[in-house]
Amino acid sequence: MKPETVKFLRSRFKEYYLLESLEMPPQLEQREWGFILFDDMPKFVMRRHKSFMTRSELVDYVRTSVPAHAYHSAALYERPGAPSMREKEWLGADLIFDLDADHLRNAPSSYAEMLDLVKTETIKLLEFLLDDFGFADDEVRVVFSGGRGYHIHVRDSRVLDLGSGERREIVDYLTGRGLDINRFISEGQAEGDFGVETADVIKCCPANSPGWGKTVNRSMISFVEQMRNLDEKEAVKMLSTVEGIGKRNASKFRRSMMRDDILERIRKGESLDLFKGSSKVWKPLIEGYLEEVGVHLGFSRDLESGETDEPVTTDIKRLIRFPLSLHGGTGLRVTPLSVEGLEAFDPLRDAVVFGDRPVEVCLRVPYALEMQGENFDLEEGPANVPLCVAVFLMARKIAELGKALDR
Repeated sequence: MKPETVKFLRSRFKEYYLLESLEMPPQLEQREWGFILFDDMPKFVMRRHKSFMTRSELVDYVRTSVPAHAYHSAALYERPGAPSMREKEWLGADLIFDLDADHLRNAPSSYAEMLDLVKTETIKLLEFLLDDFGFADDEVRVVFSGGRGYHIHVRDSRVLDLGSGERREIVDYLTGRGLDINRFISEGQAEGDFGVETADVIKCCPANSPGWGKTVNRSMISFVEQMRNLDEKEAVKMLSTVEGIGKRNASKFRRSMMRDDILERIRKGESLDLFKGSSKVWKPLIEGYLEEVGVHLGFSRDLESGETDEPVTTDIKRLIRFPLSLHGGTGLRVTPLSVEGLEAFDPLRDAVVFGDRPVEVCLRVPYALEMQGENFDLEEGPANVPLCVAVFLMARKIAELGKALDR
């Protein structure tokens, strides 16, 4: 990044911080702080082990140093400014979840679509936290990270002193790790008029069940609706690829999906009298569908797969982005939200803080972007774009300030 570009970004960030009334996290004086300054980039040197006793101390530091990235600890410490973790004396920590589009299966390449997907996953996670764990809305804070996802801060006294092991158990529940589908689907056999076994009976938890019972019910509903929306040939072809079904059973399965009463019976958790052998295929279908639609909330059930940033939840000494700071990789605001406010939140409108005055930049590569309701399909080379777009492109290292690049 050219020095002129770095200087331009730092100046814009400083303008923001001089005007913004920064919101402090609770127990400010007990939290460790860390910063990456523009002077430290591109090496991304973290200046941590900092502490502030008052809001004015922190605001003065931010306005003077103008960080590209600002973080505070999820943990509370007796001495947060001590130079080693042992000396800090851990007192407890918020329960933190980090949902990032990088950790979701089949995330789209479009930034806007990526953000839509990760918001959907965040809403799913919130449903688990509020319904299954019983956290109150005012104990849960949702924060757009300013980058590719959302953070959830749970500040409930019941989780404050949980260690890494207990937090991993929460993650295990949310991910469905070790989930036994037999707990949510029962099976049996129905008899015909002459006492001959003619069909299998399968029954799932009703739609109003708590926790994973409700999720399994939704998955069955979603799967049936998907099959009903496909034409018969396509549905049979798709079902035939599932191990244990085969073409003959696939045709039967498809016909059973088209019954008028099947969706309502699933919702109520009533018995489904289907063809013989159907119970043997429902379970792998539902297990596969749970994985495919991402009901495990963007986390991975496999510890080795690396699909989730699970350490953010289990790490009791983690630093997390400071809400209302700016993200140095996008120029977007790290935006705190209420649970109710998440649904209507549009990060490419509501997290944009810079205006639309024209700025000349030079793009390293072609790039398409949606911002403030406008689509920008930019070619490599010089371009005049609104300030908010220019900051984003420069922060992402896609463009430099001015008409030319340093080669």
